[in-house]
Amino acid sequence: MLKPILIILLFTLTSTLKGHEPIHNNPAKSMVKAANNFISSLNDKEKDKALFKNDSDHRNGWYFIPDKFIKPNGKRQGLLIKNMSQQQRLLAHALLASAMSSDGYRQAATVMTLEAILHELENKNPIRDPELYYVSIFGKPSLKGAWGWRFEGHHLSINISMAKGKLFSLTPSFFGTNPARSDSGKFKGLEVLSDEQDTALELARSLNKNQRELAILPGKVPADIITKQDREVDRKTFLPIKGIPFTKLNEDQQTKLEKLLYSYVSKYRHDILEEINGRKKLFANKQIHFAWSGATEKGKGHYYRIQSKDFVFEYDNTQGGANHVHAVWRDFDGDFGRDLLKEHHDKNH
Repeated sequence: MLKPILIILLFTLTSTLKGHEPIHNNPAKSMVKAANNFISSLNDKEKDKALFKNDSDHRNGWYFIPDKFIKPNGKRQGLLIKNMSQQQRLLAHALLASAMSSDGYRQAATVMTLEAILHELENKNPIRDPELYYVSIFGKPSLKGAWGWRFEGHHLSINISMAKGKLFSLTPSFFGTNPARSDSGKFKGLEVLSDEQDTALELARSLNKNQRELAILPGKVPADIITKQDREVDRKTFLPIKGIPFTKLNEDQQTKLEKLLYSYVSKYRHDILEEINGRKKLFANKQIHFAWSGATEKGKGHYYRIQSKDFVFEYDNTQGGANHVHAVWRDFDGDFGRDLLKEHHDKNH
């Protein structure tokens, strides 16, 4: 007779093999539990720093630059990891992990460790610190209302929103790396966002003359992502859609483009992506376009974007001798869960 623990393990494995996460791994429940555990660890003073109303101006104020350069006072809001107890730091990372895939969490954690590499490269520059990351929670974590949270610091901004325990928003989702590839020291060869670059370069090189005429953007290579740290993406900037349509690519190129898009969204849990895909097409979307600017080899500046009617994914590697990456996923209508909050508000008021 099977022991109870073995039965549980077999059930868990079977559920996973069938493509379903176990019930206790429901992402909404995981995030609510992780957020409330973190809140329980805070005293009143810490809650004042970490907790905000859903309509707080801070909700839409996001940054991927170091604190020092944030205007007007060089400060982020939220509760700073550096000022947390060891228990609180672990609970903060549990909250981060509750929305991420294993690869996404690994990449986020590695982005933070790059600050230590920069600290050494820049003669102990104090603004480079893997503990200068902040946690903010917006609204009351629950499976009924609308709420969200942010985990943010230099080169990392994770913005999660949910409503009714089943509707999700993951944007803006920003990952940056400096250096994009570490060329010396004990982390020589470390490259966090390699798929975002290598797959794009392969696709750009594979384009024939006629395809390049459609894909190549006019003018100079953008010096940064065009959406920057804007609170809302100006759709007019990206219309009419530029770039080569998915349908103008051959089968191998289409596979590369889908793989490239997946490198952005797969940082998050698959069941969250499935919910979003049900409302706004993420996967197998034949309406997407691919646009390119710059060189098609590593070490030389380049920029690209993938765009649909709902989303834009941008990548820029022009700074630091083309060894400094900014990569972002934006939603034209739904950054910070704007569409979810509007729907929730309209139905309840």
